[in-house]
Amino acid sequence: MNEKQSAFLTLYVIVCLICFFLSESILFRPLRLLTTFVHEFSHALACWLTCGSVRGIEVHSNAGGVTKYVGGCRCIITSAGYLGEAFWGMVFVIASGGVKTATFAAAGLLIALLTSLCYAPNRTMVFLNAFYIILISICIYIEYRVFSPILPYVVLFYGVFFQYFAITDIYHHTVLRSHRDSDAFVLYEESGRCCPPKCIGAFWLILALTMQLIGVLMGIILMSDECEQAGWFECIFHTKFDFDFNTLFSDWAFDFH
Repeated sequence: MNEKQSAFLTLYVIVCLICFFLSESILFRPLRLLTTFVHEFSHALACWLTCGSVRGIEVHSNAGGVTKYVGGCRCIITSAGYLGEAFWGMVFVIASGGVKTATFAAAGLLIALLTSLCYAPNRTMVFLNAFYIILISICIYIEYRVFSPILPYVVLFYGVFFQYFAITDIYHHTVLRSHRDSDAFVLYEESGRCCPPKCIGAFWLILALTMQLIGVLMGIILMSDECEQAGWFECIFHTKFDFDFNTLFSDWAFDFH
């Protein structure tokens, strides 16, 4: 376990604890709304990928949202909301391991925020997107002009929040109880009522937890000494990685390079 891996795991645990204790705080309301945006944009992205047409993307002040579209594969589009939160959370956690990868993740979010403004956004979403466009742009500027590293911390923070809300939202909205307007109930009706909404939610929950685990493990692997001079694919598919849980918390360094 090197210093970067120890710092990554330590910060990951700290952010998870922050999510658990403060996620419902009014201070984190903008992050909650950003997660809703990621949810709705994932619906839109799935629509585009299945040859549909997006007519509108909205984020509401009560942390709800709606994506209006025509065409596309409805089963894939419906599943893409919660699973999209978990997937992009996983991507952000993995990308937080380096400045370049964190920059790519931040730039991708910027593009999504800008693109969505072309699809009939409501007032709340306009203000939300403008706020995060400015905030992320400032973080990128600070990273390359003032102080480094800062962007990896921001990207890790976003990634953990996306994953946390994906898991808790799936559990509360689709597993613990099932509303008729939930994504799981919509998929239940679209699939010919072959699988109960709570079973669909349970499957989504397993996938979200799996993606969270993959994000952490991939982050650890890519920060290993063996991968320092190797590319991503070479590192993942050709490097043997030895992980010793006995040294998991042996080094509490907080240094990203």
